[in-house]
Amino acid sequence: MKRVLLITLILAVTATAFAQQAAPNASEIGVDTAQQRLQEISISKFEDPGFWRVYMPIDQGVIESRRFEGGPNDKEDLPEEEALGIAAQDQYVLGVKASFFRRGNHEIYVQPIRPLAVPGITKTINVWVVGRNFNHRLYVIVGDYFGNVNMLEMGTLNFSGWKELTVAVPPTIVQQDFHYNDRMGLQIMGFMIEPDLMETYGTYYVYFDGLRVLTDLFADESRDPDDMVDSW
Repeated sequence: MKRVLLITLILAVTATAFAQQAAPNASEIGVDTAQQRLQEISISKFEDPGFWRVYMPIDQGVIESRRFEGGPNDKEDLPEEEALGIAAQDQYVLGVKASFFRRGNHEIYVQPIRPLAVPGITKTINVWVVGRNFNHRLYVIVGDYFGNVNMLEMGTLNFSGWKELTVAVPPTIVQQDFHYNDRMGLQIMGFMIEPDLMETYGTYYVYFDGLRVLTDLFADESRDPDDMVDSW
């Protein structure tokens, strides 16, 4: 009887050890199958003030914009921009001036004359801003694959000097139809500033520079060039 119990125990220990050796490491699952090519690209440097329009309801105040020389010293040039000499052209920023008539729930819009298309699948959106230490909130307006408009909160403008604000694009925003690999990505349709109710008086100044995105270009670059285009 003791011999039978000993043999059974040995077999159980051997089977357990074999199962532990054969089981895959959970941390290694999916590492080899990951298909991403993340790259930071520049979308706009705000060099041309004519490309951007500013707006606020006419009964809330007066708004105007113009460009100024300068920019954030901490902003780093992208490698591809340095190779092409584009970084030297980044000399201006976009300034926006809003003069409120009275306190209230106001909205300030800064929008391009046409939506800015982003290649690939966008992961994050970041922009440099001078907030002037107000409790106003900044949102980026994006359009998804189906044309639906979404607003993503980038943060509060309660800081002095230049600061880079970043927001992650949630997976709930559809950027791709897996049936059609030649059409993907989102469109940046501008920015919206929601002023704090207690600080909607006098004149408010805000400045923008260096709109960039971190995007996944794997599907865009691995597309079959011989594939047919469904546009007929």
